[in-house]
Amino acid sequence: MDSTPGGRSYSFPKEEHLCRKKLIEELFGRGSSFGLYPLRLIWLPTETPTTAPPQVLVSVSKRSFKRAVDRNYLKRLLREAYRLNKYRLLEAEGGHCLGRLAIIYTGKEKKPFTLVEKKLISGLERLLTEAGATPSRVAGS
Repeated sequence: MDSTPGGRSYSFPKEEHLCRKKLIEELFGRGSSFGLYPLRLIWLPTETPTTAPPQVLVSVSKRSFKRAVDRNYLKRLLREAYRLNKYRLLEAEGGHCLGRLAIIYTGKEKKPFTLVEKKLISGLERLLTEAGATPSRVAGS
């Protein structure tokens, strides 16, 4: 198991990957979003706060990066940054209200891992405040 002496797990298992087309369409259709260049985060809140990890989709545009090698490199970067920092969601005071999350790379050029990780961390912090304030949106839609 991928865990450290502190008991924190840094794994990103298959169950946490968002793969079903119907769920992805619902996320993009009903989800809220904001951009933190070079990332765009789209999320769908849950009705009640939880400590379970959200299902996550990672995407890089084929229009911006024609070569699959470049897209795969950036997706690997995004997954690694999320994997190392998802504990910010899971250990949030009172849980979090994220059911599904899409992390989309919108930049036109490759950025270093440190910048991508920094933006993702600030995006996760912002998600905790925004998604935590609006859990009832799912029930009302």
